[in-house]
Amino acid sequence: MSSRYTFGGDEHIFVEVDEEMSLEAFFVSLSMTNAVRNANIKGVTEICPANASFQIKFDPDVIHPDDMMKELKRLEAQAEQGENVLETRIIEVPVYYQDPWTYDTLMRFRERHQDPSATDIEYAASINGYDSVEKFIEAHSGAPWFVSMVGFVSGLPFLYQMVDRSRQIQVPKYLRPRTDTPRQTVGYGGSFSCIYSVRGAGGYQMFGITPMPIYDPEQSVPYLKDFMVFFKPGDIVRFKPINREEYDAAIAQVQAGEYMPRIRNVRFSLSEFNADMDGTNAKLMEALYDR
Repeated sequence: MSSRYTFGGDEHIFVEVDEEMSLEAFFVSLSMTNAVRNANIKGVTEICPANASFQIKFDPDVIHPDDMMKELKRLEAQAEQGENVLETRIIEVPVYYQDPWTYDTLMRFRERHQDPSATDIEYAASINGYDSVEKFIEAHSGAPWFVSMVGFVSGLPFLYQMVDRSRQIQVPKYLRPRTDTPRQTVGYGGSFSCIYSVRGAGGYQMFGITPMPIYDPEQSVPYLKDFMVFFKPGDIVRFKPINREEYDAAIAQVQAGEYMPRIRNVRFSLSEFNADMDGTNAKLMEALYDR
């Protein structure tokens, strides 16, 4: 794929990696922003990665815009010659699907939904050809997800499922946005899942909720003491379905300061994944559960 570079005023360069969302595009965007960060280019003041694009802010008094452009193209050429391998981590995120809190919320906004007679997850299952919500949950939680970006709302991860495109879930957002979404809701819009880091407005379909804190400005959660945002681009996530009893137990651990997510360090190769998606995903699950 060939990136497109555009100046945005005197201090910004916007780079579109690809017009289509794909794991390859996310990987290139992540590799490029990491390369810019590691190069320590004098004058670069901000690096903002997105799904299939990124933006660089720079000081034109330190580095001329034309020189900044040359540096980016040089780094892109180097990245194209390198191996698409990422040292990252795989994380288990428990999800209480069809929970009472997102249900109460979605019922207050049925007039803004494509199918007011169905819940969000019932609608998603129907339009994706699943004959039951249970089978849809199996598909949603059955393969891992790649964190393509973190942002829009502080700490909110966007996740793209690591399956062949023919198996990807597609669900439109609400017809009109809601004015309320519970914190830590697991949502879905287009081809992306997300986890709402804070309570607020939203338009993604609501499938469930996780007891696992992912954003803590107070930094009172033990695993968020060093950095208030949990997710990073390039993280790999496995959604684990849980029931109400398991959810309540996890919440009790969170409140006691004892909850720790299951995390394992892994090496992810994009070429190996493309050659054998299911086999690569199975190895990731083995790493997560130390099988």
